[in-house]
Amino acid sequence: MPQVVIENPILNSPFEEPSRHFRFDEENSITNEIVSGRRPSTAIVPVARPRARRNDPQQMLPGDFSQDRAEPNKLVNDIRLHVGRWRQGGHSGITATTRRLLDYWRDPARDRKLFFCQIEALETAIYLAEVSNKFTPHLQNELRDIAEAANPGLRREAFKMATGSGKTVVMAMIIAWQTLNKRANPQDARFTDAFLIVTPGITVKDRLEVLKPNNPSNYYAERDIVPAWQREQLEQARIVITNYHSFLPREKIKVAKNTKAVLAGNNPPQPGLFTESPADVVRRVCGKDFGPKKNILVLNDEAHHCYRSNPEHDDPPPVSDPDARAEIAENKKAAHAWLSGLMMVQARIGIKTVYDLSATPFFLSGSGYGEGSLFPWVVSDFALVEAIEAGIVKIPRVPVADDAGSGDQPTYRNLWLRIREQLPRKGRATEAAKAEPTLPGELEGALQSLYLDYEKRYRLWESRADSKLRGLTPPVFIVVCNNTNVSKMVFDFISGWEKELPGEGDLPATKRVQAGKLDLFRNDDGRGGWLHKPNSFLIDSTQIDSGEAMTDDFRRAAATEIAEFKQEYIRRFPGRDVDSVTTEDLLREVLNTIGKAGKLGEGIRCVVSVSMLTEGWDANTVTHILGVRAFGTQLLCEQVVGRALRRISYSITADTVHLPASEQRFGPEYAEVYGIPFSFIPSAGATKEPVEGPLPTRIRALPEREALAMSFPRLLGYRFHLPERRLIAAFTSDSALRLSTASIPSEVEMAAVVGQSEFHTLDALRQIRPNHVAFELAKATLERFLHDENDEAQPWLFPQVLGITREWLDKCLQLGDNTFMQLLLFGQNKHLAIERIYDGIREGSQTAGEKRVLPILQPYDTLGSTDYVDFFTTRPTFATDAAHSHISHVVADTDVWEQNVAYKLERIKEVIRFVKNDHLGFTIPYTFQNKEKQYTPDFLVDIDDGHGLDDPLHLIIEVSGEQGEMKVQKTSTARTQWIPAVNNHGGFGRWSFLEITDPSNLQTELRGHIGAK
Repeated sequence: MPQVVIENPILNSPFEEPSRHFRFDEENSITNEIVSGRRPSTAIVPVARPRARRNDPQQMLPGDFSQDRAEPNKLVNDIRLHVGRWRQGGHSGITATTRRLLDYWRDPARDRKLFFCQIEALETAIYLAEVSNKFTPHLQNELRDIAEAANPGLRREAFKMATGSGKTVVMAMIIAWQTLNKRANPQDARFTDAFLIVTPGITVKDRLEVLKPNNPSNYYAERDIVPAWQREQLEQARIVITNYHSFLPREKIKVAKNTKAVLAGNNPPQPGLFTESPADVVRRVCGKDFGPKKNILVLNDEAHHCYRSNPEHDDPPPVSDPDARAEIAENKKAAHAWLSGLMMVQARIGIKTVYDLSATPFFLSGSGYGEGSLFPWVVSDFALVEAIEAGIVKIPRVPVADDAGSGDQPTYRNLWLRIREQLPRKGRATEAAKAEPTLPGELEGALQSLYLDYEKRYRLWESRADSKLRGLTPPVFIVVCNNTNVSKMVFDFISGWEKELPGEGDLPATKRVQAGKLDLFRNDDGRGGWLHKPNSFLIDSTQIDSGEAMTDDFRRAAATEIAEFKQEYIRRFPGRDVDSVTTEDLLREVLNTIGKAGKLGEGIRCVVSVSMLTEGWDANTVTHILGVRAFGTQLLCEQVVGRALRRISYSITADTVHLPASEQRFGPEYAEVYGIPFSFIPSAGATKEPVEGPLPTRIRALPEREALAMSFPRLLGYRFHLPERRLIAAFTSDSALRLSTASIPSEVEMAAVVGQSEFHTLDALRQIRPNHVAFELAKATLERFLHDENDEAQPWLFPQVLGITREWLDKCLQLGDNTFMQLLLFGQNKHLAIERIYDGIREGSQTAGEKRVLPILQPYDTLGSTDYVDFFTTRPTFATDAAHSHISHVVADTDVWEQNVAYKLERIKEVIRFVKNDHLGFTIPYTFQNKEKQYTPDFLVDIDDGHGLDDPLHLIIEVSGEQGEMKVQKTSTARTQWIPAVNNHGGFGRWSFLEITDPSNLQTELRGHIGAK
């Protein structure tokens, strides 16, 4: 059957459920036939291969996956069916808090839309936690049976999400969903606000610090996971992040081996005598963070390392390859340590649920299960092929044909089978390490061929003069090797090596650096020495990620680059003590900052890795990968290829940006892959000349322009100071609130207003007296809105507010079928009610003086700033003038007007500084059709209006096109509420609002506005 080649497999929107897919045939090979509907979840079931006969290359079958068969994931497909029906039915049976979050995540007006796969993962978790017990109890029974068989004592649910599809965002969403529900109703046992996050290593552990709400770069704000007014509640969550190595018991005291034997006598040492007991381990890992909390929630990141070995087949079949044997032993050790640690936590604290997140939740070699078999507790699946079809990840291109004329696969597709016998074994002493590195012909050919394509990509990056100005680092080439000896040999070939020259006469022997074979990756300076800034980087990612010390073998192999990076560290950070930085920390910093401008690893072009690169390594500039190791399953293929799949740009293509979400698309990005028999989306590989989409531009705050930084207040809403103590309400048709059964859950939460919140059935809720409802609404109105000018409460106004509340309940509350007044105690209903009550007071109160509107500030992060702007875009940009903007560029959402406005602002003499409101987080809260919304104006500009540079006028500029009811409400709120409120506060300078319709007339309108003021 001819090889199918698909050049651009992006079929679907990243924001909607997949509606089309490429069909796979009976042999599990992809076709170019497009089928309507979503692809069912399937798993590749490994089939045992016959053992190879000696010297028979046709029987060397590792990497041949043709015998594996695809079978439907019955549980995943069943859950997906029920979740889909539940979604179409309006998400019934959930708490009001959960409903608000789902509405917020799915809001089509979001500035930063969430991927469908992220929302689906949360919908699945929510359905199983809040809904399934009532509507689909058979799913709960099946999950319990699976837990009892595979993870006795632990409830585990795994979410399979392709690399690059946003697992960290999903973890933030889970934490928000659980925490906000627990804060709303502490008695609800389905929820918790205590979380243990376990990772496979230090790299991922460090990266997940963004899950802590108090982190400056936390995802709850950066990715807009929860509304601003709810983020303060997340501060109450208790979150511990650790790597599984911390579960290994440590020695409590250093005691010699012989001394231990004497003290223990004839009995083996008991836990706790010389090493930590399980209780000691849990106390050290969790510390005091959880306090009295019980039944915490665990999030396992890269959870394919955590499983219980098959008790019936715990001994793996014999393996002749020593590297493979070592990998099996390491897999078993990691799985045992991770799962044992969780069992210790379960025994002493209690675990409600373990949520596993992984792109590859499969059993590894040595587990006693078929390597690559899917975890039976997987409940949600967004596979790599779906991510490719949705454009969420780069498209991996593998060799599909060559002119070698040998074998049934291209030479560079499954390279390992052709070269493995010619490579040095692990730990084998060899003189070759001191000689010129000589590679097997096929390996050298693969390196040269892939390098030539990389060079085209690099020259393309280099040829664009503004690449560095845009904050773009060079593309990255990765080589993944099986052991230290092979990686050192490949690294020396690529980057250069030291040749020992004999001394003459009394002169000692010397060393001279020999040039590397690949020019762009050379670490030599061409004069017999090393470059001060290496272009290539040798790393043992497993060792640095465990937190353990480097082996002596690796230290010797990487001695030169370690010394050079230490010198570079001193040059970059002259005030720091390099001796206090361990070699492991230094190399980890280099690895983690590859692809990040201004960081230690920014200039690295080539990474040679021992073993696979660390999971969670999130460099998005990887464009080429070469595998020099065995790949026994598609699991290993996907894990290694995953290092190259993170996209650089998440901008919607210009031709679809204005279309509905279901029709929006990302443009294709590609990664070239040799030596990895990856078989999802065959491609013809690289074209003769690399053809890329628009070069992404990095939009960021420039440190050298710090003097141009701008700040702004963040508001939750508005309140009015009413000088007179006599309050009168005037209610209109806009004051009406109609309650509907559409948002009534099967169980009802009581807001924690006075005393401890409770959890009631609907019947119990009906028993609450109407006076109590009026009391709670009046109290909330008073606490939220009616403060004096010093922001102090005015409790003496409560009797008047209570009377007005009762009037509103009598005149304005409308009850739909099967609803009742007590539903106003729900969070969202309550919020809508007090807004209307307060609006009536504001309109009707007779005052001796003018009513003063004041801001309700966000209780955290009150002041926003341009300091934190840093993102990529492929949209057209306008480079800003260094004298006028802290931010490097203005992004053009339209063809001309943004560029026109920026150009003119730089030439108006009254303009001190300006910024386009893009990724700033500056919004103006307003209400439209009884729904709270956020308005994002176009520009913030500081103006010298005659008060001097130290007292500028902060001007909000909105460029308006076609007017509509919503636009009128936005700009009206900005003029009549936001501007007066901030100015009346007095702590944020002077603010004004200008709306223009013709950017070409900006100078005249701006000066006219200043003059009018």
